[in-house]
Amino acid sequence: MDGILAVWKPEGWTSHDVVAKVRRILGMKRIGHAGTLDPMVTGVLPLCLGRATRVVEYIQERPKAYEAVLRLGIATDTEDISGTVLESQSVVNVTAAEVRAALERFTGRIDQVPPMYSAVKIDGKRLYELAREGQTVERKARQVTIHEIALIDAQLDLDQPQIKFSVLCSKGTYIRTLCVDIGKALGVPATMASLTRTMSGGITQESCLTLEQIERLKQAGELERHLIAPDAAISHLERAEVPAASGKQALLGQKIAIRHAALDNPEDGRLVRLYNEGQTFLGIFQIDSQAAVLKPVKVFS
Repeated sequence: MDGILAVWKPEGWTSHDVVAKVRRILGMKRIGHAGTLDPMVTGVLPLCLGRATRVVEYIQERPKAYEAVLRLGIATDTEDISGTVLESQSVVNVTAAEVRAALERFTGRIDQVPPMYSAVKIDGKRLYELAREGQTVERKARQVTIHEIALIDAQLDLDQPQIKFSVLCSKGTYIRTLCVDIGKALGVPATMASLTRTMSGGITQESCLTLEQIERLKQAGELERHLIAPDAAISHLERAEVPAASGKQALLGQKIAIRHAALDNPEDGRLVRLYNEGQTFLGIFQIDSQAAVLKPVKVFS
């Protein structure tokens, strides 16, 4: 069974838990997920099955979309509601205009300092391991991109207001940290109260199955028709088509002359999805403009 299985991850499960469960249901070991979700987070978790595991890294590079709820007036050590409270403000007064202005400040390229409760490694040790030992270490800021951010709802009449917003962001963005930074922009402590990933690798909730549905469909022998083709999940890569003879060379892992692919702008180093005349996906190839060839990177024979 090869392809992308889009799972709607339930709250309380780690991404590893989901992979282990699906391995048991399908009776196969070769499964990888495209983008870790914390246990409290729900939403889209693409699982790559069989040969589709070879496109995991390319799916992870694509933007992701979330819907988050942040709570004002409270700060925690984990930057989400599950952590130990470090600061609490009983009454917070902000306006909708102030909230919108604060959100707008985070559009574009921004710097983020990874939270202590994260998987980032420093000197060979993960930050969350150091945090559990009671240590706090200096972390370097990283640049991420917020493509879009928009206010969905604001419950401002509460003593500790809650703000729901949507965000489309680059790989490596910590939404927990974004919530904390939005609070700082408003001049109050803040933490993430809930988070749902609504899109990953171009895959949305509409394509997702629950673990219960996956089990039922597998028992009925109908699961395979719900898989997403590996090349569909990397549709952001330019498509190139070659004649049948060149397609056979590609499947053997050989270089293909660029002239056979009819690329409009053969930019050096760019990756393309390669197909033959019969529309069969051959693999991911890289443009070598100096040698005027396409070099195999991942071949799907």
